[in-house]
Amino acid sequence: MQSHGVLSRPNSVSCVAVPGVCLGEFTQCKCSAAPVLSSSSSRCLKGGLQSSFVSRTSNFLVPNSSKGGIRRVERRAVISPRAMVATAVEVAEITKEFTLDHGIKLKVKATGAAISKPASLQFEVSNCHVDSLFLHWGALQPGKNAWNLPASRPEGSYEKHGAVQSPFHKTGDTASVTIDFPDFNLNVVEFLLVDRNRNYWYKLNGQNFRVDIPQLNVDLSGFNIPEELVGIQSYLRWERRGRQNYSFEQEKAEYEEARKELQMEVAQGVSISKIRARLQGRQVEEEKQEKQESSGNGKPKLDQAGSQSRKGGVQKLPRISRKKWSTDELFNRFTPGAKAGSGTSAPPKEPTALQKAAQKLEAVDGGSVILKQFFKAGNEDLLVLVTKAEGKVHVRMGTNFKGPLVIRWAVSKDHAREWAPPPETVIPAESTLVNGTVDTQFKEGFAEDASLQGITIDLGENNFVGLPFVMHSGGNWYKDNGSDYYVSVRPKDKKAFKALGDGKGTAKDFLQAIASQESEAERSLMHRYNIATGLTERAKNEGELAQAGILVWLRFMATRQLVWNKNYNVKPREISAAQDRLTYLLQKMFAEQHENREMIRLIMGTVGRGGEGDVGQRIRDEILVIQRNNDCKGGMMEEWHQKLHNNTSPDDVVICQALLDYIKSGFDMKVYWKTLNDNGVTKERMLSYDRPVRSEPKFKADQKDGLIRDLTHYLRTLKAVHSGADLESAIQTCMGYTAKASRHMGDLKIHPISGLSGALPQLLEFVLDRVEDKDVMPLLEGLLEARRELRPTLLKPHDRLRDIIFLDLALDSTVRTAVERGLEALNSSGPLDLALIISMVVENLALSSNNNEELVYCLKDWYHVTDTIKNKSHKWALRTKAVLDRTRLALQDKAEYYQKVLQPTAEYLGSLLGVEEWAVNIFTEEMIRSGSAASLSLLLNRLDPVIRKEANMGSWQVISPVDVKGFIEVVDELEHVQDKVYDRPTILVSGRVKGEEEIPDGAVAVLTPDMPDVLSHVSVRARNGKICFATCFDPNVLADLRKNDKKAVSIQITPNADLSYSGIGAAEVASATAADDEHSPPPKIILKKKKFVGKYAISADEFTSDLVGAKSRNIANLRGKLPSWIRLPTSVALPFGVFEKILAEATNKDVATKIASLSKQLAAGDFSKLKDARATVLGLKAPPALIEELKKTLKGSGMPWPGDESEERWTQAWTAIKRVWASKWNERAYFSTRKAKIDHSDLCMAVLVQEIIQADYAFVIHTTNPSTEDETEIYAEVVKGLGETLVGAYSGRALSFIAKKSDIKNPKVLGYPSKRVGLFIKQSIIFRSDSNGEDLEGYAGAGLYDSVPMDVEEERVVDYSSDHLILDEAFQKTILTKIAEAGYAVEKLLGSAQDIEGVIKDGELYIVQTRPQM
Repeated sequence: MQSHGVLSRPNSVSCVAVPGVCLGEFTQCKCSAAPVLSSSSSRCLKGGLQSSFVSRTSNFLVPNSSKGGIRRVERRAVISPRAMVATAVEVAEITKEFTLDHGIKLKVKATGAAISKPASLQFEVSNCHVDSLFLHWGALQPGKNAWNLPASRPEGSYEKHGAVQSPFHKTGDTASVTIDFPDFNLNVVEFLLVDRNRNYWYKLNGQNFRVDIPQLNVDLSGFNIPEELVGIQSYLRWERRGRQNYSFEQEKAEYEEARKELQMEVAQGVSISKIRARLQGRQVEEEKQEKQESSGNGKPKLDQAGSQSRKGGVQKLPRISRKKWSTDELFNRFTPGAKAGSGTSAPPKEPTALQKAAQKLEAVDGGSVILKQFFKAGNEDLLVLVTKAEGKVHVRMGTNFKGPLVIRWAVSKDHAREWAPPPETVIPAESTLVNGTVDTQFKEGFAEDASLQGITIDLGENNFVGLPFVMHSGGNWYKDNGSDYYVSVRPKDKKAFKALGDGKGTAKDFLQAIASQESEAERSLMHRYNIATGLTERAKNEGELAQAGILVWLRFMATRQLVWNKNYNVKPREISAAQDRLTYLLQKMFAEQHENREMIRLIMGTVGRGGEGDVGQRIRDEILVIQRNNDCKGGMMEEWHQKLHNNTSPDDVVICQALLDYIKSGFDMKVYWKTLNDNGVTKERMLSYDRPVRSEPKFKADQKDGLIRDLTHYLRTLKAVHSGADLESAIQTCMGYTAKASRHMGDLKIHPISGLSGALPQLLEFVLDRVEDKDVMPLLEGLLEARRELRPTLLKPHDRLRDIIFLDLALDSTVRTAVERGLEALNSSGPLDLALIISMVVENLALSSNNNEELVYCLKDWYHVTDTIKNKSHKWALRTKAVLDRTRLALQDKAEYYQKVLQPTAEYLGSLLGVEEWAVNIFTEEMIRSGSAASLSLLLNRLDPVIRKEANMGSWQVISPVDVKGFIEVVDELEHVQDKVYDRPTILVSGRVKGEEEIPDGAVAVLTPDMPDVLSHVSVRARNGKICFATCFDPNVLADLRKNDKKAVSIQITPNADLSYSGIGAAEVASATAADDEHSPPPKIILKKKKFVGKYAISADEFTSDLVGAKSRNIANLRGKLPSWIRLPTSVALPFGVFEKILAEATNKDVATKIASLSKQLAAGDFSKLKDARATVLGLKAPPALIEELKKTLKGSGMPWPGDESEERWTQAWTAIKRVWASKWNERAYFSTRKAKIDHSDLCMAVLVQEIIQADYAFVIHTTNPSTEDETEIYAEVVKGLGETLVGAYSGRALSFIAKKSDIKNPKVLGYPSKRVGLFIKQSIIFRSDSNGEDLEGYAGAGLYDSVPMDVEEERVVDYSSDHLILDEAFQKTILTKIAEAGYAVEKLLGSAQDIEGVIKDGELYIVQTRPQM
């Protein structure tokens, strides 16, 4: 081996060379190997390396000895290690071969570690005919017999029975699995093989197999590690071992072991800089940050100089000056159903034979179902159905297992899983007794299905607890994941549920799979988390509803609705490791399934972070240290110690906090119990633990300081495992924390996350300093700024992503608690402060939500209105009211999403698990309350009355002003009762009114918190029917009305257009009804039935009352008579009678027959057939004569013929025409004509065909104000895009204004828009309904039937923050004046008040239809 001396040049290196290989990166090196290599052709070393660091100066590292003999290194110059030179050694390799039962061969190849490559064991099984082979294994450390379960394990592994079980991957008759061992402290692997399906174990002469892990053959003495890193590593080792009191010799040994660990890492190729980044974290970034700070960049600015904190003189930052973040960065848009695991659940599957059998037997039995559970029997399925009828319990088991199958069973008489002999009276015929158990053969024809076999065990009236069993076939035994099967046969002592349905709207099969494993999950939290990991792996690919099932299940667990432990002793590290695997999987899903991130966040909020190995073990070890250090080994502390050793749970966080509060209060026992009870840990619950905590704490004054110190640290350990989203714990986990160590181990920063924003540490310190302040504005600014700084890292792959998620969850949760705490102080806040806080809570909700486009646009609107309030604009109240209303609608969307996705799952799974009914009923409500949506709702309720007072709005907007008397009826939605007939005057208080519903017979008023437009269909029909219709803005008033359900009230409209009500007696309602009855009833409306006149299509010049309805005629009458700036679209029509003519064609005979049949069923009151009637009409075929005539008429009028583009385009047009005809059978139209006693068969439908104007805005005008009936005043509403959002069922309000006809150029805005979406469409054609049942005297049928565009409209979320109609007052005045003038011109031309629809395109105005205002 050739060696070199020290080179004299400043950048020289010293190295020991390997012949033919040069590892130096410097051109100065002149060794003989240098010419051999280039940057692209360097050979990798094979085997281990002997290495030494090389200085970049002529000064070497000189070994010294410090006091006590602990090895130190004196640094004579600043060192920057850059290169290593080494000698190669051979990598150790061992191969062992074994012959197993059934002729199976096993070969184990053990390969030692090399540089940058860990040791590994490759297991290969040949002649293998087993499909479910698992390696059951653990590793050993030198001198120890307890199995270690390494974190590095093959994919698909999980812990079971104190070991790791890893699946073999099979190809043909060969199966293999490989395990890597990066941990140098492990030197032996012990293992068994298990056939999971048969529960067959392969052993070595009845013992474990054992294979040595070859060790890295490297001399570590040349690897110099900086002493500060050795100190940190030794501290971590000491902390992992429970902060034990070491002797000086033990300290020295620990220190050297820490050095060896780091040297081993370097030997594997890990650089010193990477080790430094891991142990010291953000040192480099912080140095950069200090430089940036001097130039004013990087860290958040302060509004003023720092002031002295209340806490010991530490500087406390007064306020964060937030950056101007782009709202566009917040968008989370995802398309549901795009792939597996996306927004929707997998389509329902055809029920299996066993599922059908279960349904059949449930129906036949007629009793209550105690349990329905599916298990695996090898690779096949096993159904167990337990029912109770007439006091007798029946157990039925069925399977699709092929071949003879025998169940060996017993009964549990006193406790679960007990194997007790059953009485002879319950043993089926032809069974065999076997040592106190029973063997019963399965028989073919289970549930009359020849493909299934099964048995029935009639347990009669015996009060057994359960039934344990195993099964065997052909010498193979079958168990439930290695344990005996067990089913409970005793009904759960829970309240019965009301009308839970059949699991519709849920991932029903998946929920049944959860329920089938609950009895196993109840054994301990370790079991539950392990099972949850397996189920979550499945839910990952089954979509949103399956993931909702995981959330609901774990939420039931977290809220103590499910059993946490049943007499099962489990180590804290095992619980922690189980949590760790679950959260690791959730982290992976969060990174991969962007569209499901909101659901995954909610799931992670129900579990602690967990952690491998030492993290959980600390819970067990540190309580011993606390007891020893503080001399408190008996009483309550010993009982708690036993409970912690047996089965730690989230309750321990509460107990620890209660102890701290008790000690800090001067040992006030009331404080101890208050903390416990406030967090759901009652005395009864503490007594229910497997290791009960019976005693109260008793400490002495001289123990106070030590207990506070040690319990505070212990609380952090407990939260690290059980409370991933606890703020302080989450911050410490991500940022690192400072802790006092022993002797040579100083204050150290531990486990920081790399790659985070440089501004984050200061922000988080600010948050922790302010977290309990009553003035919540600075805290909220800090929380939101921290979430924004965290977001870029949150959305990228990261090896510690789950810790970042938990920190984000903690910041999110703290926003909610801060708002709730600050509500009282906000009572005196002005609108600006309230709007600023609301904007931050909206931002917080947007940061946590998927498909948050609506929330982001609300946020942009809040930014705008806060500026409007600051600038004291005269329109600030109206503008803010619109944004507030839109935000409420966004919250309503969020609540409805949770209700739709979570509540059915909670109800069905709750019924399967026997969860208390009250907990199920409030599930969705509690989920909403646990997030910032509830806080936002509270803030909106605070601001709303302030705005209404400023804008003189009152508590009501009266849409149809009529005084009425009647009985209040509270309903969820008007749509649900629109076909109902009330037999007494009824005042409906409806939670939802969409705008398209029909008002039911007998209703005299509709009061709602919803906000339908004044010109919506339902509003128009309310006015025409003389029905009181009003929106209530005050939730307190609405709540009072709901309290008066079924009571009689009188409603009066006040002179200032507000609404008042008062309670009255039933006699007054009867008197008012009698007075109304004296008036003659309205005459029956008789329609003149129209006939086909021989034309399939006509131009506008041919429009007459015999051919088309008023809609077509009115637009034709305007041609050439209006000012030139008012434009009209080109129009043609399919006249009356065309539908009936086509229906009578021979090619449509089947359609006609079915329509006739459905009409009879409808006349008999079966309104479910309306949907069938509409679907049937779509089956009509167009006769060639219609096609030719319509083509000729369209082209002759200058309109495009769709068929010229393609046959597909004509098909689209024909479908749109049929949908217009089919709307004769839509619900609102059918019920309306029925209410007016119109003969439905006399109703005829023409179709008006117009080119679509690609509108910027659409409007509706009433030339007499409909709310006040003031004929001198025009009222109009305007929306972005097409007008269907104004008249249809689209939530939110349009922009509304009035204009005096005497001062028409000065319109007055009454309200700004809160519509969330606009409809936009490409150049196309629209087919409008035009029936003979519209615009009749005494009956307004307008809007009942559909207008259908040939192309589908595109829904876009509306951004008002950049809309000129909102922001530019001059533009606004021009457009509104033009609309008012157009309405006035049409009214003057036609000589009566008009209801007009039109659009604005590029500043040009078009009238698309007009009718007399009713």
